[in-house]
Amino acid sequence: MQFGVFTVSDITTDPTTGRTPSEASRIDAVVTIAKKVEEVGLDVFALGEHHNPPFFSSSPTTTLAYIAAQTEKLLLSTATTLITTNDPVKIAEDYAMLQHLSKGRVDLMMGRGNTGPVYPWFGKDIRAGIPLAIENYALLHKLWREDVVDWKGRFRTPLQGFTSTPRPLDGVPPFVWHGSIRSPEIAEQAAFYGDGFFHNHIFWPKEHTQRMVELYRSRFAHYGHGDPDQAIVGLGGQVFIRKNSQDAVKEFRPYFDNAPVYGHGPSLEDFSRETPLTVGSPQQIIDRTLGFRDYVGDYQRQMFLIDHAGLPLKTVLEQLDILGEEVVPVLRKEFAALKPAHVPDAPTHASLVAKAGGEKDATVYAAADDVTGQVRDEAPAAL
Repeated sequence: MQFGVFTVSDITTDPTTGRTPSEASRIDAVVTIAKKVEEVGLDVFALGEHHNPPFFSSSPTTTLAYIAAQTEKLLLSTATTLITTNDPVKIAEDYAMLQHLSKGRVDLMMGRGNTGPVYPWFGKDIRAGIPLAIENYALLHKLWREDVVDWKGRFRTPLQGFTSTPRPLDGVPPFVWHGSIRSPEIAEQAAFYGDGFFHNHIFWPKEHTQRMVELYRSRFAHYGHGDPDQAIVGLGGQVFIRKNSQDAVKEFRPYFDNAPVYGHGPSLEDFSRETPLTVGSPQQIIDRTLGFRDYVGDYQRQMFLIDHAGLPLKTVLEQLDILGEEVVPVLRKEFAALKPAHVPDAPTHASLVAKAGGEKDATVYAAADDVTGQVRDEAPAAL
């Protein structure tokens, strides 16, 4: 089981102080959080993609590459890569480059985002959200697996004889998760390709999450990728932890009550009862998280949101200390003891390379230069 932290990159006023961080301070804070994730022994850090205030993360690859240069083991991912409004060609190039720079420590999660106006900002129609997600990913999948691509679709200009560069590291594309809260078409898409399915698991009751994961598992088996319980599942979740539950609830309440996403609605108690949000002691977090397996089965990745709603950096780092020292070690042990041997671990670059038969040089040594038109008689000699 992989454990990690994801951020949506919000810039939110701290309701207890009235202070709103600057973009610069939030960007610095997220880098600090990512480095702390590795320090406390967690596995994954994921960053969302947004193109509007109050979020700063318009270029996840830039941020993740910077973090990769300052970490050694941390797996870097996205909490959303907008497959609908980004050009699949640019996604293929950017994330292959990040894969090389991080020495394989990268995967990514495809999603449609939660901001409707982003579609026209990038020349797209929100009414075509699902067809865009399906067609664009089909092209991305092809770009990473075929050296020369011919393509014609509904939503972008055709490609003829196109090679995306750099080619994936060791000839193996980054692993892809498809993230969705409510769209069965995305669960179907993940199953079709044998990719991972990630359910955000924050805003909806467990029955909804259970239905979405069961759909993905059944379709994963339908397409011949393995038994339903061998499908690759990830869950999100939000926690706030203190030594005792009373202190946790008291401290977190003003942040919950004023949160841009779920504030000014159901009470903290109601929301915690009806959704996976868990505010309490380390043991309460452990018990609640272990309970997720009861309705989604054995799964491969658990991500926590801990920096939302204006929480100050100091508090977030304290949350990470508790996760790393008191919560995740117990969860690792308990989940490992429960997992059957035939259920796979979360994919990594190393495991994908081994499955593909080992490393290979995927470089395309082109026969001509598009600028000069000069043709090489043979590939350049190795240096």
